[in-house]
Amino acid sequence: MLQQTQVATVIPYYQRFMATFPKIADLAAANPQQVLKLWEGLGYYSRARNLQKAAQRIMSVHGGRFPETFDDVRALPGIGDYIASAVTSISFGQPHAVVDGNVKRVLARLFEINHPANRSDAHPVFKTRAESLLDRKDPATFNQAIMELGALVCRPKQPLCRQCPVSGHCNTFKNGTTADFPKRQRKAPTPTIDVAVGVVFKKHRVLIVQRPGEGLLGGLWEFPGGRVVTGEPPEAACRRHLLEKTSIRIDTAMPLTEARHTYTHFKIRMTVFNCRWGGGRVRRNGPSAHSWVTLAELDRYPFHKANLKLFDAVRRTQS
Repeated sequence: MLQQTQVATVIPYYQRFMATFPKIADLAAANPQQVLKLWEGLGYYSRARNLQKAAQRIMSVHGGRFPETFDDVRALPGIGDYIASAVTSISFGQPHAVVDGNVKRVLARLFEINHPANRSDAHPVFKTRAESLLDRKDPATFNQAIMELGALVCRPKQPLCRQCPVSGHCNTFKNGTTADFPKRQRKAPTPTIDVAVGVVFKKHRVLIVQRPGEGLLGGLWEFPGGRVVTGEPPEAACRRHLLEKTSIRIDTAMPLTEARHTYTHFKIRMTVFNCRWGGGRVRRNGPSAHSWVTLAELDRYPFHKANLKLFDAVRRTQS
């Protein structure tokens, strides 16, 4: 849960999650929609899907007991080098160095590493350096210490170099170049994608569709819609996507609201329409499921955050 997410945000989600799934077996056997609903609003939903897959693998391959070797932990869905190293070193005392953003910053400054820390091929560069420093007799303390050093002392801005216990070994401190490290590769501007969304009412029920199980926002529900192509009016895009993805026709499409949402690599700008069903039976082309629900029933389904932003406007249409 802490991947790409702050501790304060995670705590209430963690508490609800653990209350619902106190044991690995509980999570493994849960309805995936219940898992996603508990994760709703936390983002990066592949984490939730992988967490359940990991629980299922632990039950089927390891007899319900969390594995203790690096290779077995690393083989669990959603587990990368960082988590595998952290778990096996802190829980089982195994000598595997952790490398996260804080550790990269410490290492970049200690050794004046010119390799950009955010480049895709940076991990082995920093992993080798971390392994060279690792206290193999007490890897748990070492790993926690270097992460804390990066978080609390060797901060991105205004690092506390005069208070740093390793400043006497730090090349950038000696050379007065601390502010120049870590090096970073400049990222391309984040693109903005225009999206048209249709909130389709049929009497007192609204149409929602479920995204395919894998891929971006897999398994979550949303109001149907899609990308607006260059030069296309948003209302035309809304009608087109409804017809292409659900085969239904709409009589009216009145502007309802606009909203924006930011993902890791792109932003979306949504134009949302209040639509009235004009005929046709839903025949899905893309979504894995659909449902006509009352507004009161919306809260039963796990929606992604971009659509959660629309709920107030949608509910006002029936007030």
